[in-house]
Amino acid sequence: MTETTRGRIGRWWGGLLQRHEDHVSLAVVLVTGGLVGLTVVAFIVLTEKLANRLFQPGGPALARVLIPIGGSILAGALLARWFSEARGSGVPQTKAALFAHDGVITLRTVIGKFFLTSFTLASGIPLGREGPAVQVGGGIASVIARALGLGRERVKALIPAGVSAAVAAAFNTPLAGVLFALEELMGNLNAPVLGSVVLSSAASWMVLRLVLGNEPLFHLPAWELVHPAEFAVYAVLGLVGGLFSVVFVRLVLWVRARFLAMPKGSRWIQPAAGGLLVGLLGWAVPEVLGVGYGHVGNALNNGMPFRLMALLLVLKLFAVGLCYGSGSAGGIFGPSLFMGAMLGGTVGSIAHSLLPADTAPAGAYALVGMGTLFAGIIRAPMTSVIIIFEVTRDYTIIVPLMTSNLISFFVSRRLQRQPIYEALSMQDGVHLPGAEVKEQAEKRRCVGDVMRDSSESLPAVLTVKEAAQRLRRSRQEALPVAGDHGLLGLAGIWELDRLLAGGRESEKLADVLDPSSIPHVHPDQTLELALERMGKAECHFLPVVSRADAHELRGIITLNDILAAYGLQPRRPNVQREPNEIPGKSSVETVDGPPLSDDVP
Repeated sequence: MTETTRGRIGRWWGGLLQRHEDHVSLAVVLVTGGLVGLTVVAFIVLTEKLANRLFQPGGPALARVLIPIGGSILAGALLARWFSEARGSGVPQTKAALFAHDGVITLRTVIGKFFLTSFTLASGIPLGREGPAVQVGGGIASVIARALGLGRERVKALIPAGVSAAVAAAFNTPLAGVLFALEELMGNLNAPVLGSVVLSSAASWMVLRLVLGNEPLFHLPAWELVHPAEFAVYAVLGLVGGLFSVVFVRLVLWVRARFLAMPKGSRWIQPAAGGLLVGLLGWAVPEVLGVGYGHVGNALNNGMPFRLMALLLVLKLFAVGLCYGSGSAGGIFGPSLFMGAMLGGTVGSIAHSLLPADTAPAGAYALVGMGTLFAGIIRAPMTSVIIIFEVTRDYTIIVPLMTSNLISFFVSRRLQRQPIYEALSMQDGVHLPGAEVKEQAEKRRCVGDVMRDSSESLPAVLTVKEAAQRLRRSRQEALPVAGDHGLLGLAGIWELDRLLAGGRESEKLADVLDPSSIPHVHPDQTLELALERMGKAECHFLPVVSRADAHELRGIITLNDILAAYGLQPRRPNVQREPNEIPGKSSVETVDGPPLSDDVP
């Protein structure tokens, strides 16, 4: 194709987008939903076929040790060398792409996530396939939208559509796909992308039904509430599930923090730690290997003994914690459902042995336990109720499920304030907005609307005297201090004057900056939050940093900027004042060590 022809096609397409962008976006949503559905179906089939080839019936026990180790080493090397963004679950990475990277998920990441996760899970690593499917679905939507030249906001709006399509196809649950995209990804059930999310989920589900049929993930016997006293047992299950969720989340975060602190050159071999543990456990207890949905089905149908369920609950806790924390590609959706079934089955077995006439068999509690742990770990209570209902198609257990889920959710939220996906993103230096911040940002003015440029900065090697002279010449109240690794702090004229009065004019800025965390805001946060943080810091200015990297300075916002945004005319402070004329707290703050904390999402 010649350049002239390409230019004509480009101009024609650009004009079409300008005139009919809404119609084009609608078509893209439907195409994306169908394509994501096909891709996720292929992902599931490939994973299962690889697992059947690697772990053939009657194979040697030693294979259960060597295959997880070898698979984790190979996948770890490929992840470290070519597909670093495909590491981990995929849900926090998708949220980071949506809120911190303008909706960009590369085609390389999609390909790497698809094949490496398939191989990792097929080799027996006990992680889930649904989280990776979310990143694959969101990535397909991102790639298609950017290839068609859609605007940034259109690209970001299509990612939830790809996510809902992925969940709908992974679980055969179209309603749960919609709820997950809105509740967990967007943090807002009234998000403006509701229409595209519903259409994409429906398109994906139709493709799944055409290819694989409309069979539920689990086949169950009919359950019913035997006695009202069972609600007390379900409440106990919710309490235990909430406590277990906190233990699991803290274990994953602790293990992951230890591995992240290791030298980067060891990233390729780190997943082998999880593979080694899984191999040793799988040698003794083969049920530990893989996602384990077959064993979940046995538990739901009262086909698993009490001791085995209790044993698998403990073994899976440590196996999943080490595998995920060491950087294997895989999610926590599947493990949450597996451990929930084992926890519920264990509690139900105890209750049924004590009160056989007043309680249902253990399978009913295993079913409720799946949603209970999902609600406690993932922190999506509405999605957890709907996903269990759609997976099992059993409505009779819905009230006990809601009771146990809400108790687990509240216990987990009280003891572990930060949800697991936000905590994982924080470990990577990405600050994701909470639901309340996203709702406020839709209604109120944001920092990004009024912040000023930060092109001028002070090198950290300047002395206090040199910095004060340059700051006075700039006529600014403060300037950022730049080090070798980005933003190092803020230097205000008042603090520099105090340092000069104290005889510290020859010291370098890098040596006098306070090593505590610097107060800051993000572009999508509200002006009210900026005022609140200025008040706590007792300063008139704040740096505006990126959510993707807290050391990346996007700009500066001052008290005068905020007042001007509300139509006031503040008087510009006289930066030539003597130090003793302007009282106040130190305005020199620093960033040192790990990424900045973010008290308010």
